[in-house]
Amino acid sequence: MKRLAFKMKLFKGLESEYEKRHAAIWPELSALLKEQGITDYSIFWDRETNILFATMKITDPANLDQLPAHPVMKKWWDHMKDIMETHADHSPVSVPLKEVFYLP
Repeated sequence: MKRLAFKMKLFKGLESEYEKRHAAIWPELSALLKEQGITDYSIFWDRETNILFATMKITDPANLDQLPAHPVMKKWWDHMKDIMETHADHSPVSVPLKEVFYLP
């Protein structure tokens, strides 16, 4: 199991909309993430910078490369593109973070 962390950027003023959309996460999206081996997925919001900090565990990080091909993932990205920084394909701008300390 590999632990990963990354950050994304939420547009100012859309914090409650972001929370609302995630509170109603689609069952098919949750199922897809679990099928790809993702567990313990959390997203935290820094109110001062609007940076979203995410952590997850995944059985095989290479499985993340499969997600962009799934229609439900593309649909989710399209659903979220108006409230956060995204690439041309509407995938979120996601910056991987290097782990520098871990206390198991």
